[in-house]
Amino acid sequence: MALLLSARQLITPLQTIDDGAILIEDGTITAVGRRAELTIPGSTRVFNFGDAILAPGLIDIHIHGGAGHDVMEGSDESLAAVERLMTRHGVTSYCPTTVTAPLDATLRSLDALGKAVASADKRDGTRARPLGIHFEGPFLSHAKRGVHPPALLEKGSLELFDRMWQAADGRVSVLTIAPEIEGALDLIAEAARRGVCVSLGHSDAELPAAQAGILAGARHATHTFNAMRALDHRDPGVLGAILTSSEVTADIIVDGIHVNPVIVDLFVKAKGLDRAVLITDAMSATGMPDGTYLLGGFEVQVKNGRCESGGRLAGSVLTLDRAVRNTAEFAKISVRHAIRLATLNPARVLGIEKRKGTLSVGADADVVVFTPTGEVVRTIVGGIVN
Repeated sequence: MALLLSARQLITPLQTIDDGAILIEDGTITAVGRRAELTIPGSTRVFNFGDAILAPGLIDIHIHGGAGHDVMEGSDESLAAVERLMTRHGVTSYCPTTVTAPLDATLRSLDALGKAVASADKRDGTRARPLGIHFEGPFLSHAKRGVHPPALLEKGSLELFDRMWQAADGRVSVLTIAPEIEGALDLIAEAARRGVCVSLGHSDAELPAAQAGILAGARHATHTFNAMRALDHRDPGVLGAILTSSEVTADIIVDGIHVNPVIVDLFVKAKGLDRAVLITDAMSATGMPDGTYLLGGFEVQVKNGRCESGGRLAGSVLTLDRAVRNTAEFAKISVRHAIRLATLNPARVLGIEKRKGTLSVGADADVVVFTPTGEVVRTIVGGIVN
């Protein structure tokens, strides 16, 4: 049966349509436009959301967990808890993100996560769907490792990457790597050849090393400003390369803790509305009370929204709808533009913009219903209205 969703405003997100509507059949969008202009089959179920906003489902390409669970647990029970929390906050698709851990544990997690990605379309409408795995570690800089265990960090090893790739059955979307570590450039080139989005992160690289990483195939940046060599007017480093390269997209954690609101404004101005991406870097404590939680295999203390391990920031309890609202406020942009940073832009990073991150004919029917101020009213995954 066809579905029609309508609201006062529809954000595609490249344009805004007043009194907009979308027609959905078999989980796919078949028509988009002003409701008065659409031809609606007689048997169509109609959902009118009144004064609300229809927008594409949000996409989080960097998330470790939530609802008391870490994605590296890998079980369907743990992933279901995380995915249901995400849909309550408008996320319909995501990249489960690993942290540096012992190899055996990592390979077990990757096997489970690869299977989860393979069966993503079998989920019901209450659960966000995994798109592909994000490897955050172990190919990181010791100097900018954050809370990643130093004894488990590795040089850029093609052999190790391939073992991880095989464990995940090739269902890998993003690789975060420091371009200055030994073997990094060869690994960047090989990962890019396999269709992985290679992202510069956890890096103490000077400008030439960062530029070499981009030349080798890196085209994104992980939680920009955090776990990176600081920007200096005589030593621009990796941030200088990221902020000025038109070939590089970049993501940022907009929780008001990881970066100052002024820096969010600077970031959006530098990367523009087409290259800036919002992430959460959320951990198992998201949606939970203050306390001690696990991130991968180590403990993190959470208090008043701040996550720390050994005195260092360790992930966040941010939700992506909150990141959208914060970005609109901090960068002084419209909610529509902020929504783009969490929908179309991450979809483009992953190369799936024709089916995700957009309300357009032929795209998957992943839809969020927002209030005019950006609060989530309902999330629809794969055209399933619960």
